[in-house]
Amino acid sequence: MPRPFADLRRARPLVLLAVGLAATMMLPGSASADLQSDLQQSVHEFLDVGRTSVPRADCGPGSRPENGLQGDVTAADRDSGRSTQGYDCNMSFIGGYSGRGAGITSTSFEHCAYMGSFFPGDLVSEGRGVQVLDVSDPANPRPTTTLTEPAMLAGTWESLKVNTERKLLVGTGVPFLTGAGFLSVYDISDCAHPRLLNPGPGTNLTMPLPITTHEGGFSPDGNTYWASGLAPGFVSAVDLTDPANPHVVWQGLTGIESHGFGISADGNRMYISALGGFTVLDVSAVQRRDPNPQVNHLGRTFWTDGWATQHSIPVTYDGKPYLYTVDEGGSGGVKLVDVSDDTAPKVANKIKLEINLPQHIDSNVGSSMGGSVFAYESHYCAADRPDNPTALACGWISSGIRVFDVRDPANIHEIAYYNPPARTGQNLELWNSPHALASIIGVPIISGPSAVRAVLEGQFNPLDATTPRTGRLAFGDVSTDWCFSPPEWRGDQLYVSCADNGFMVLQLDNEVYTPPSDQRSTVGS
Repeated sequence: MPRPFADLRRARPLVLLAVGLAATMMLPGSASADLQSDLQQSVHEFLDVGRTSVPRADCGPGSRPENGLQGDVTAADRDSGRSTQGYDCNMSFIGGYSGRGAGITSTSFEHCAYMGSFFPGDLVSEGRGVQVLDVSDPANPRPTTTLTEPAMLAGTWESLKVNTERKLLVGTGVPFLTGAGFLSVYDISDCAHPRLLNPGPGTNLTMPLPITTHEGGFSPDGNTYWASGLAPGFVSAVDLTDPANPHVVWQGLTGIESHGFGISADGNRMYISALGGFTVLDVSAVQRRDPNPQVNHLGRTFWTDGWATQHSIPVTYDGKPYLYTVDEGGSGGVKLVDVSDDTAPKVANKIKLEINLPQHIDSNVGSSMGGSVFAYESHYCAADRPDNPTALACGWISSGIRVFDVRDPANIHEIAYYNPPARTGQNLELWNSPHALASIIGVPIISGPSAVRAVLEGQFNPLDATTPRTGRLAFGDVSTDWCFSPPEWRGDQLYVSCADNGFMVLQLDNEVYTPPSDQRSTVGS
């Protein structure tokens, strides 16, 4: 069984930081050849916030660029209605299907898309459950059917994933934060008409599987679906060798919290997200299907400039393994992490927008007040291939879809973005949108830790945080969209879903992106 580790985030006084890190590093499975050197490096990494943003995209003719900080939708634009027109730079809208909004994450396969469901809004409008779209004509995606098994109706949260090798779609039921027991497996050989494979355990209300879920994803070979249950860090490995008979082959606690993850190409390593950072797990025994498999912690890394770490995308540069790891909270952005040493992952680079920088958190709060609980956080990304990726596309909450040139991992820069039109005032039409349903709250509470840190560092100017929106503590106005889902690559197009605008096909300008011949959209799990 994996060994639980201490929650370093509870060690608030910095005087305890070194002690906590040293204790963590001396846990079994995290041996160090040079404790003093590793401790210094860990303290530096733990405290490093990332104070520079990636260079802005150079917007070509016909663009409708942002008029404030990179990634910002200004208070003036929200209040004047300018944000309802959207913003774009070197990327354009081809077609879409909004429906009643999309759940937290959606997914796609070949020329089809699957719009995630969000409970309970998905039950009170047409298109209940997961909607299936045929995108053969990118300018006119059309619904073909709706998946209405218990897992699909209960809300799929961040669990709806596709394995391209085996042509499988899986989702679990998550009514709110954590779900239990319901999992549906579909054959998507005919992608527009998924066929349920497991009418029984996991789909029958009287036959739930013994799992907890919040998020999930496949091993690369598609034989294992991993379900993570958020708190208290419970993770389950579901065997899909026979997809008609899913069954649990391993379960364990990986820490006090387990969010999303990434799985290495050989299926032997899991990079499981923690509160702020991730842990490397050796899951090779599960991958081999050893009897009574043991899963051990190999290494871990933590940071303080982001939290609710979302997921990781394993990639390689010239054969050396890295992760692109995304933080959902606290303006942490995306980190490139060197995982060539399983026991000591090292942050190699950071991707942040200007609106995420510590010196701009005051402006961040000023413009996002009244727009609900999130501000300008990253959420899910996709690389355009696993080996030597050339581009990374990310869903960036309230900042839209952001695309970065990552050919040189030491020189990452933005090349395009598309922030869809805000659907201000249409809350009651967006029953399946978590953004619309969460907008009863107006305060961007997810930015709280970053704001506190900026105040403590003397970088928070109350005047910059004060706007005409400051008093909007409740009933958010949906003045931006929430783009949670990973944008998935289709040549020079992206299949994307945002909470309010639903599914969209976006076109990248030829001047900024040329698809590699071996393009393969890579989400990581």
